[in-house]
This record gives sequence, C-alpha cells and structure tokens, in this order.
Amino acid sequence: MAGGQAIDLASVGQRLNEAQLRRMHELKTGALLQASVRMGVACGADVSADVAMALGDYGAALGLAFQVVDDVLDVTADSTVLGKTAGKDAAADKPTYVSVLGLQASQALAEQLSVRAHRALDASGLSQTAHLKALADWVVQRAY
Repeated sequence: MAGGQAIDLASVGQRLNEAQLRRMHELKTGALLQASVRMGVACGADVSADVAMALGDYGAALGLAFQVVDDVLDVTADSTVLGKTAGKDAAADKPTYVSVLGLQASQALAEQLSVRAHRALDASGLSQTAHLKALADWVVQRAY
C-alpha cells in the first residue's frame, strides 16, 4: 500500500495511462480489499489453492471497482453525499479513472469489474457467496 501511495503522490500533475493508474490502485485500495478477502481465506479450514485463487481474484476486482467508483463519485456526487469534498481530485490535479478514461468508460469499467467479481465467486465453487456478490453490487451501485 505504501508503494501505491508513493505512486499516487508522485503522480500529481502527471498524466498516467490506464495501465499505470490501474497499477497504482491495485497497490492501494485494491491491496486493502484483497487483503481483507485473503485474511478470510486464511481463517478458513482446508481452503484449496483454486478456491484461494478465485477469492483473490474477487478481492482484486472488488478493490479496483471500489476505486473506479470513488473516482466517478468525485465528479458526480455532492460533498454531503460523499462525506468529503467533491471534485477534490480534479482540483488537486490527480490522475483518476474519469480523467484518463472519461465518465462513461469509467462507469462501464466499474460494471465490468463487478461482473469479474461475480465470475470469480462462481469459479470458487463455494455455495454461499450471495453476501459477497451483494457487496460487489453495492460497490458499483453506490454511484447511482
């Protein structure tokens, strides 16, 4: 996470491409949410490598979706809804998914990441994934 934060701070005023932006967020928000999922896996009894990998992919998709939606909300929601100053990223000249891809493409990416999270859960073979799927849906739908 510290590496992602270092990239974030060094990127102010810079133009990143989508791959660079993705890498930064995989190391920040993505790492935080993926670690949460992996801790749950670590606490599970006899979790196979395939299930652990599928849940890791779920966590990665969830973390990136959260950040993409955060970037969308920064330009579409007002400060009282956000709980922070809206437009703060643009004012600070920080690269965001919206500044790199545009608003509609960012929203589409968030939807794709939600689908990826669902598919990862399906690939896990676990029978009780409804709450995790609902979490993935909430992450994306909070933008609407």
